[in-house]
Amino acid sequence: MDTAKSIATMTIEELREHCAQLEQQVAELTAKLNWFMEQFRLSKKRQFGSSSERTCALEEQLLLFNEAEAEARPEAVEPDLETITYQRRKTRGRREMNLEELPVEVVEHRLPEEERVCPCCGGPLHEMSTEVRQELKIIPAQVKVVKHVRYVYSCRRCEKEEITTPVITAPMPAPVLPGSPVSPSLLSYIMTQKYGAGLPLYRQEQQFKSLGIDLSRQTMANWVLHGANTYLTLIYDRLHEHLLKRDILHADETTLQVLHEPGREATTKSFLWLYRTGRDGPPIILYDYQTTRAGKHPRRFLKGFKGYLHVDGYAGYHELVDVTLVGCWAHARRKFDEALKALPQDKRNKAVAAREGLKFCNRLFAIESELKDKTPEERYQIRQERSKPELDEFLAWLKKQKAQVLPKSAFGQAVYYCLSQWEKLVAFLQDGRLELDNNRSERSIKPFVIGRKNWLFANTPRGAKASAIVYSIIETAKENGLNPFYYLAYLFERLPNLDPQDEEALEQLLPWSETLPPICRMNN
Repeated sequence: MDTAKSIATMTIEELREHCAQLEQQVAELTAKLNWFMEQFRLSKKRQFGSSSERTCALEEQLLLFNEAEAEARPEAVEPDLETITYQRRKTRGRREMNLEELPVEVVEHRLPEEERVCPCCGGPLHEMSTEVRQELKIIPAQVKVVKHVRYVYSCRRCEKEEITTPVITAPMPAPVLPGSPVSPSLLSYIMTQKYGAGLPLYRQEQQFKSLGIDLSRQTMANWVLHGANTYLTLIYDRLHEHLLKRDILHADETTLQVLHEPGREATTKSFLWLYRTGRDGPPIILYDYQTTRAGKHPRRFLKGFKGYLHVDGYAGYHELVDVTLVGCWAHARRKFDEALKALPQDKRNKAVAAREGLKFCNRLFAIESELKDKTPEERYQIRQERSKPELDEFLAWLKKQKAQVLPKSAFGQAVYYCLSQWEKLVAFLQDGRLELDNNRSERSIKPFVIGRKNWLFANTPRGAKASAIVYSIIETAKENGLNPFYYLAYLFERLPNLDPQDEEALEQLLPWSETLPPICRMNN
């Protein structure tokens, strides 16, 4: 009533001003409501929807518990277990498995001598032909004791004549850990199970019990720490030196929880930084554990590196000296994809601005897919002819959208991200060896992220550092076509018997060394 009276006494100018204030409040509240609705839809999408950015088919989400049922396809045909020794036409609907590298066990099924009689005439039967059925046989893990017997020799003549008797002992390889029963193969098995297959030590403890061995997780943890911090760190440091000599690298980071860090709460998040090589040369993948996400950590790790560094939009890399940062178009594309998903269902298939921004990104990726097999020089030239005009048009479009969009909306964030990162996003035009995105880093950090879901946290900084070292060696080995189990076993055989200062000997143990035994190769 009081409001009605006050409005009744207002002049026309006051009423207009009051209406303008109300309209502004309505606009602000509407913008806030739209923002909250966007966040709500994105939250529901992240919780229940597919994480894929594909704009067409949605991939099924498979839970660990019901994976067998979800993956089962009764109509799927069985693979052909054939050794491919000649060219022939493939039968539609059947896949062939190349088993040339596998050992073969032959089981023959013959009629007993007394049954080789013709049921019609009673004459003897002869072997006319054979029918062959192949199947894959699995041999479960086995554990045995290897007893090293070292013989000691002396001279009977010297003993008889009471001369000083020389005692000569047969040489024997140094153990991985003196006074411990751990062997190179056992330590390699524990590490590859934990860091390669994501099997925590407490589950391995249960597996060893089923094999009749009482091996505690505490003992295995001690072995892992010793193997990583004493031996694998030597290979890690050599790989680090080689990494810094390259001129194109990728970087990324993810969270890691370490329970007992001095002066920090157990719930405080630490970080695992990833640094890896690009297209050129043998691949190197290194992880670096640090307590924070501060920019001092990449400055320290990459000290001496000069060249291009593929990154996402994180500002922690901006203080690097003599380094050109290359932005990630996958991140830019993801922003527009999220903006599209944040819209109400009835607007997602319409010609909205978010979809237009997504199309710009998709055109860049389409060009790159055609350049996959081109040389760096060809790739550089074609990018100048085709990608650069697309970028110029996209930049003009972004500047136009900036004047019309709400900065805090999902679409506004996509626009502002691209504009703020533009110098880094167009850096890929400078060299044909550079990549459009930083997906190479994301793929390399994925094994750690998946493994983290199994073991959740590290106990101490020493353990986190050891984990980073082991992950580095295993992932680098895999990318170089090595079998991580045999490679680690070989390292634990050789490293205890080498001089740590012998750089040439360490070079012979790196994942791309031609002197590695054939058993280390992936197909063995």
